[in-house]
Amino acid sequence: MKILTFTTLYPNNIKTGHGIFIEQRLRHFLKIADTEAVVVAPVPWFPFSSKKFGEYAAFAKVARNEERHGIRILHPRYPLIPKVGMVLTPFFMVLALYPVLKKLLKDERFDVIDAHYFYPDGVAAAMLGKLLGKPVTITARGSDITFIPQLLLPRKMIQWAAGQAAAVFTVCQALQDELISLGADPDKVTSLRNGVDLALFHPQDREPVRRQLNVAGPTLLSVGNLIELKGHYLIIEALQALPEYNLLIAGSGPDLAELTKRAEDLQVADRVAFLGRVAHDELVNIYSAADILILASSREGWANVLLEAMACGTPAIATKVWGTAEVVGAPAAGLLIEERSAQAIAKAVREMEKSKPTREETRAYAEQFSWDDTISCLHELFKVITAN
Repeated sequence: MKILTFTTLYPNNIKTGHGIFIEQRLRHFLKIADTEAVVVAPVPWFPFSSKKFGEYAAFAKVARNEERHGIRILHPRYPLIPKVGMVLTPFFMVLALYPVLKKLLKDERFDVIDAHYFYPDGVAAAMLGKLLGKPVTITARGSDITFIPQLLLPRKMIQWAAGQAAAVFTVCQALQDELISLGADPDKVTSLRNGVDLALFHPQDREPVRRQLNVAGPTLLSVGNLIELKGHYLIIEALQALPEYNLLIAGSGPDLAELTKRAEDLQVADRVAFLGRVAHDELVNIYSAADILILASSREGWANVLLEAMACGTPAIATKVWGTAEVVGAPAAGLLIEERSAQAIAKAVREMEKSKPTREETRAYAEQFSWDDTISCLHELFKVITAN
């Protein structure tokens, strides 16, 4: 069985942590005997690599071909019109990528196109599948279902792609329910949650890693891109009511200056450390250093950081949005907050202090979320799809 993984979210030589959860699922899938894969991870075309062009310059630096963990990855280019071209993007992708996939099919064969993220990736994959005569699966991962369908034309294309797909996967039950409400055939939709790499993420001796990070005393952690929807600013504000706590923030993004200023204005800057982008395999030390992970997002599909922290013995406090309730499902995992506010975060921290689970209890909870069940189910579904 050979899978063609199709997604713009796959990690590359410039954005090494980009869509790491897709790579993880594929790597675990390929541990099954007699399975192969090639990845087609398209990148927007941009001619200049100068830093003055910001995010777009990064596209120009992505390698055309690379290999990660023994998996071959192609990064063909496709036209992208910023801001105004969103409705056209799936069509641009098809025009650019049809020759690439046609040549792949001729040279080495693949059995199924496994697309990740419904728009534009899943829509383009559905079109390519029809052109090439290959079955397509699409995995919904979050804002592709919780946000993008608010736009009329993308919603119609998502609905069409769901109808064309041989199977549709979602990373949590909440997304499955929402996709069905958009008109997807319930018999086609399966919830396949992400797992956690229990060998990579495990409890470290807390004091040595804290010394490395130059923190002491009770410590909170927030992990994610520095953008509004991740809610880092709410946790900074919550520090006013938690004077004994430090806060580590791991991530990079456009809101760094604004968040730094907020910490200064609230006079908590001496207790906030911005760690920048942290490599995925180095997060184990960051998780282990913290007493509590805080996830204050306004929307999440399946937040991998929650399970990663728990696997390191660190419980979580998370806003109750979409799939988070499916991850934080017991006292050993942490607490959910209904209200997304600094006050609710501070209150939840105080509540957790009263009955905080042990690191061993939290780790034991995370151990039920290995990749094994997900990959076994995925393999069986692929066998049925490719046999037809």
